[in-house]
This record gives sequence, structure tokens and C-alpha cells, in this order.
Amino acid sequence: MSNWNAPNIITTARIIATPFFLWMLLADNGELGPWRWAAAAFFVVAIATDAWDGHIARSRGLITNLGKLLDPIADKFLTGAALVGLSILHELPWWVTIVVLVREIGITVHRLMVARDVVMAAAWMGKLKTVAQSVAITLALLPLASVLGAAAPVAIWLNIITMTIAVVLTIASGIDYIIGFVRGGKRAS
Repeated sequence: MSNWNAPNIITTARIIATPFFLWMLLADNGELGPWRWAAAAFFVVAIATDAWDGHIARSRGLITNLGKLLDPIADKFLTGAALVGLSILHELPWWVTIVVLVREIGITVHRLMVARDVVMAAAWMGKLKTVAQSVAITLALLPLASVLGAAAPVAIWLNIITMTIAVVLTIASGIDYIIGFVRGGKRAS
């Protein structure tokens, strides 16, 4: 089976498109204008392709080791770019971005180092972490506070709560990964 099947091409397109997403996010310097809405919409579509390419791969028997490696890298690249962009815009504390990126880069580097011996598929906690990050980042990208006016504090608190959940799951899934690997499991996130 060829590594360059539809799911892997979709995943690769998500990686290639990430710099364009970051450019859109930063284009209006945090003014929450049309580029911000475009960046938020782009993020939602790009992150949705993760579920789409996974479904295609599973339903059509197109799962490859390359896809198992590229798919989480594409997720981490996109979510990492969003977090860095939000921190550059002073909308997300840098410590949040750093904690998430250290975990994501560390796990990804480890996965690549052991890929010669075993390609590890994502564990349930890693998938839950990815969903939580996707929801939290989407809410942070959408300029809801500027639209809601007097109800803006609701959007702000929703962002804080969802981002907190995402960070906690990011740390917990990293610990789960380490424990699983030490115990000899082949789980990853």
C-alpha cells in the first residue's frame, strides 16, 4: 500500500497550511477583525480534517505507519501555532503555551526516536487531550467577547475554563504516556 493515500495527503496539507493559518491570526495585530474570524474558521476546518482523514483511513483500510506518525505531528503543529499566535497577541499567557509545547515536542521527539522499533498509535487520553485543546483553542480564537458586549465576561470565563481543562489533560496525558512507555506499553498521544 502506498504511503501517499488520501488520508496522508490530507494530513500533509494540514501541516503545509499551518503557516498560512498563523499568518491570518497575526495579520490584523489582534484587532479581532475579518482576518481573526478567517483564522478561527480555518482552524476549525483544519482540525476537523483530523477526524475526517482518520475516518477515511480506518474505513478504507488505508492506515499506514507514515499516517500514524504524521497525524499527531499535524495536530501538534496546528495547535502549537495557534497557542504561539495567541501568546504573541497577549491573549494567552506564555507559560500555558510553553507547558503545552514542552509536552507535545517531548512526546513527539520520543515517538520519532522509537519509530524504528514501534509506531505507536494514539491512546484514549491523548485523543481526549487533542479534543480539549481543539475546543479551547477554537473558543480562544473566536472573538466572542467583542461580539457579546455586556455578556463578554461569560466568553472570557468559558475560555479560561476550557483552556484550563486542556492544559490539565495535556499534562495528564503526558504522564500517562511516560507511565505507559516505562511499563512497556505501546501507547502514545
